Amino acid sequence: MSMETLAIVVLLGSFILLILLRFPIAYAVALSSLFCLMVQGLPLTTVCQQMVKGISSFSLMAVPFFITMGCLMGTGGISEKLIDLANACVGWMRGGMAMVNIVASYFFGGISGSASADTASLGTILIPMMVDQGYDDDFSTAVTITSSCEGLLVPPSHNMVIYATAAGGLSVGSLFLAGYLPGALLAASLMVGSYIISVKRNYPKGEKFSIRNLFKQLLVSVWALAAVVIVVIGVVAGVFTATESAAIAVVYSLLVSVYIYKGLDWKGVWKVLEQCIDTLSIVLILIATSSIFGYCLTTLHVPDKAANAIIGMTNNPYVLALLLNLILLVLGCIMDMAPIILIATPILLPIATSIGIDPIQFGIMMVLNCGIGLLTPPVGAVLFIGSAVGKVKMERVVKATLPFYLCMIIVLLLITFVPAVSLGLPWLSGYGG
Repeated sequence: MSMETLAIVVLLGSFILLILLRFPIAYAVALSSLFCLMVQGLPLTTVCQQMVKGISSFSLMAVPFFITMGCLMGTGGISEKLIDLANACVGWMRGGMAMVNIVASYFFGGISGSASADTASLGTILIPMMVDQGYDDDFSTAVTITSSCEGLLVPPSHNMVIYATAAGGLSVGSLFLAGYLPGALLAASLMVGSYIISVKRNYPKGEKFSIRNLFKQLLVSVWALAAVVIVVIGVVAGVFTATESAAIAVVYSLLVSVYIYKGLDWKGVWKVLEQCIDTLSIVLILIATSSIFGYCLTTLHVPDKAANAIIGMTNNPYVLALLLNLILLVLGCIMDMAPIILIATPILLPIATSIGIDPIQFGIMMVLNCGIGLLTPPVGAVLFIGSAVGKVKMERVVKATLPFYLCMIIVLLLITFVPAVSLGLPWLSGYGG
């Protein structure tokens, strides 16, 4: 066995072993990289150099700002406003509260950019409300966790920024635009699934539709929705960069939360910032340690070998596209989202582009695959949060989520095989691939 092959075995074998031993993902990535460097006899100073290099990126500065914006808006009285707006839009339908849950997640996801934040914030309000109105608790929880994945697609999503960096500096504005239609398609498919189940179980309808109430709630919620407009329009129009737009959005969110909605006081702001630091520390540690892992993969030519192995299995582009999705889905079951993006992008993106999948399109595919992974055991963070918030056993939640998995897979296949679903809006804005 050559030294290079031995190093690859040590890198991937120790990583898988540490994951199975339930090590935190950041430690698993760092330790497996360390073992790999030791086998090759490389200086261990490489670890520090690559960690610093991994987080020394101007575009990554947008990540802490987007996380801070989401925390401020999520605890500043926004949730109730968006629920009322969603209720005015779709609450009149059969299974109205399920529809409200899904639409509210679309609105809220565009602010928080986090499936976990969506589940924790909206779930604490909507799950008890749905149960009180006669919905089953496992169904209520399943709707909440699956709809929370809309927030990963709808901008501003900090995961899009991470992918743009991992892919070699893609346009963040194009990625933001690319997420809108798939996010809406995901919401529509979940609503169809919810409606079928609601009719079957005779879940209640809400109040009759009122155009007057809709405009009233829209006026109340416009301050929250404007944060998304500032970010997306500003970036796409070239007024400012993603990092600058994120910083502006933080200041705007602070003013709206404290002075307009008055859901936060200045004492509460400091508590929110503490939460942001906790979240950000996890994200940055993952980015830093994944940078070492990526360095080891690159120096050992693993991306090229993996690409040749996968392409060697078949030359059918449709089968290869399905295989890429399957790999990402399996990774999503055992890893968190950020490390999957950072580790898998250099390996799988060249394969995707070789069969005609645009990098922007592949980014949306990857994000949705990772989102589905957040809902699947054994490492499904959103699944655990939803189970805890809804006070429902995880096994019951997984069973209730099965029809919604089907809805999400259908949307994933549409994104994979119909490029216009994700690339339509970027093409209209002048993105050329």
